[in-house]
Amino acid sequence: MASWRSSCRTAFELAKCLARYNDGQERNIGGTMSNNRKTALNPDTVAVPLKPYYSNAVRSEAGPLLWISGQVALDAKGQLMGKDDLRAQAVQVLENIKAILEDSNATMEDIVKVTVYVTDIRAFNDIADIREKYFPVFGPASVICEVSALAWPEFLIEIEAVAVVP
Repeated sequence: MASWRSSCRTAFELAKCLARYNDGQERNIGGTMSNNRKTALNPDTVAVPLKPYYSNAVRSEAGPLLWISGQVALDAKGQLMGKDDLRAQAVQVLENIKAILEDSNATMEDIVKVTVYVTDIRAFNDIADIREKYFPVFGPASVICEVSALAWPEFLIEIEAVAVVP
């Protein structure tokens, strides 16, 4: 199965190509996609996101919103997971967000916006790879930014999210 990386070598090609995802389904990276609570928008008038599973904009019908505070790599017992391992920390953070959503009868598909804070922006590709598992259809509107530090020196990543919940 070809990945979008092998078929789209430049941003220009990326804007025109189809990507084959882990589930084997093809879909256009640009354009519009939706589920029952949100619609991802990637208009032809702006560049497509640099990675699949990202969206330029997400439109949501008015409904209850869940604002998830910045989550860090602490498990349910408050123990740090993945010391010095950004990938492990990213997984724990996303699992925390998933658990909060499940507590509100929502899923990762209900997220419309995430803000990702990292202590090293070079982690972007690692985070994008992990993200694909949590946003298998289309991703929320997103921003990633490098910060000088997070609440604890051991934290390498923090993610906050907004979701439209049932």
